Amino acid sequence: MWAASCLASCCAACACDACRTVVSGIGRRSARIAYCGLFALSLIVSWILREVAAPLLEKIPWINHFHQTPDREWFETDAVLRVSLGNFLFFTILAIMMIGIKSQKDPRDNLHHGGWMMKIISWCLIVILMFFLPNGIISFYETISKFGSGFFLLVQVVLLLDFVHGWNDKWVGYDEQFWYMALLVVSLVCYIGTFAFSGLLFYFFTASGHDCGMNTFFIVMTLIFVVVFAIVTLHPSVNGSILPASVVSLYCMYLCYSGLASEPRDYECNGLHKHSSAVSTGTLTVGLLTTVLSVVYSAVRAGSSTTLLSPPSSPRAGSGKPLLPFDKKDEHEEIEKAKPVTYSYSFFHLIFSLASMYSAMLLTGWSTSVGESGKLVDVGWPSVWVRIVTCWATAGLFVWSMIAPILFPDREF
Repeated sequence: MWAASCLASCCAACACDACRTVVSGIGRRSARIAYCGLFALSLIVSWILREVAAPLLEKIPWINHFHQTPDREWFETDAVLRVSLGNFLFFTILAIMMIGIKSQKDPRDNLHHGGWMMKIISWCLIVILMFFLPNGIISFYETISKFGSGFFLLVQVVLLLDFVHGWNDKWVGYDEQFWYMALLVVSLVCYIGTFAFSGLLFYFFTASGHDCGMNTFFIVMTLIFVVVFAIVTLHPSVNGSILPASVVSLYCMYLCYSGLASEPRDYECNGLHKHSSAVSTGTLTVGLLTTVLSVVYSAVRAGSSTTLLSPPSSPRAGSGKPLLPFDKKDEHEEIEKAKPVTYSYSFFHLIFSLASMYSAMLLTGWSTSVGESGKLVDVGWPSVWVRIVTCWATAGLFVWSMIAPILFPDREF
């Protein structure tokens, strides 16, 4: 017994030392990766609690105060929402605290990049505190999360458009025959994938003998978008390229698929009902992976953006001041501290806040359809319409990005 106690103490001490070593190793360059890791941890915690926390929540009186105990799925949804709310509050508080930081000399810059042990402890305490809140607050957060998730999906669309246009400009900028051929090959592959994808959608979601007019409308509308993208891009008046059009076409077809795959499993036009568990797991995995990648890319993109998402540059410290030999070291340190920040810290944390809402909706089927089966996620008509509307918004934004420079030639896009 004594040996086991000593062994447990040693293991705990080693674990604490390892945590301290990892936390102390987080520097300025790896801070954004650490935030992404913390967000990924919140997803893992949400997923685990969704599977195991229901029996525990049933015993908490201020959560289970109903005359009749709800279904197990209600408690699974509640656990996910409470972790999401804690994550949302943590990043929202940081976003508010980081407003207006323009140079690394600001004391808040150290808070953004350092103090990781304190931030991890604070995150844990906030998440735990969420399980002491009444159900009314969680219900309110559930409602606003649907709107916040919509904003996050729009951010994903904007980032996608920014990425494909940047990708195209980079390859065109090489001005070599190889890169022009690469653009053509990638575009052809995307178009082949788009039309092959549409064929599968017609096969799985327009079952013969049933009235599947709505599904047919969704698929045909997406194909019309694909044709419109090509026409607008190839128009002589538009300074466009076929690569962005092909990539956005494939993404729109994917959004159409994800919307149709989210239809209720008892809907006669959903041909995936025989593979509901596998499809649900695949949809969840792809959705969560897309969420994490979107958050990571938004953080990186915010660092190189020259738009309103990044703070304006500030003058270098010491400019116009003669540098004497005896104060070179001090002056150098001052200049380093006064450098302008390379991305908007506030926007960075806001992305995580919105992503927290979206991940909660993804894990709970937009908090409306979990009751169909404890193992099905992202299933139900709200999820269908969110994806379809996102597809249409993507199409509208892409066309706008093509024609806006023509309509407003005096503005920079």
